Amino acid sequence: MNSDYIVGLTDGEGCFYVLLTERNHKKNPKAHIMAKSHFYIKLREDDLSLLEKVKDYLGFGKIYFQKEKRANHSPCYRFEVNSNEDKEKLVAFFKKHPLQSPKKQRDFEIFSKVSTMIANRDHFTQKGEDEIRKLKSLMHH
Repeated sequence: MNSDYIVGLTDGEGCFYVLLTERNHKKNPKAHIMAKSHFYIKLREDDLSLLEKVKDYLGFGKIYFQKEKRANHSPCYRFEVNSNEDKEKLVAFFKKHPLQSPKKQRDFEIFSKVSTMIANRDHFTQKGEDEIRKLKSLMHH
């Protein structure tokens, strides 16, 4: 396993995404949305050992089993990066080892920016929420 392999695997099978959920929460009435940024690589069930190598090489992230209910999909495993600390490590990795796909690189740059905004709690302001929505709309085109 090496960084070039992880870059190629991410270009082909990885996904950077932002999840926005409307919320009305009594604990924090300032929070209009719940914002989360995620990264995953999803592979078939029989490729679990490959995801374990990715996790061991990077030294962070978690692997989860995903049971598929859709008829044309098989069970799979997902290597995921969800914690803010691990996202900082992931961003540093892909800044040092850029993705080759222009679309995936753009999604990574948006993911990186939104992750920083979430860590800074910018989504608790209307301006921050609007900016995150705008950035999210630019992903996966």
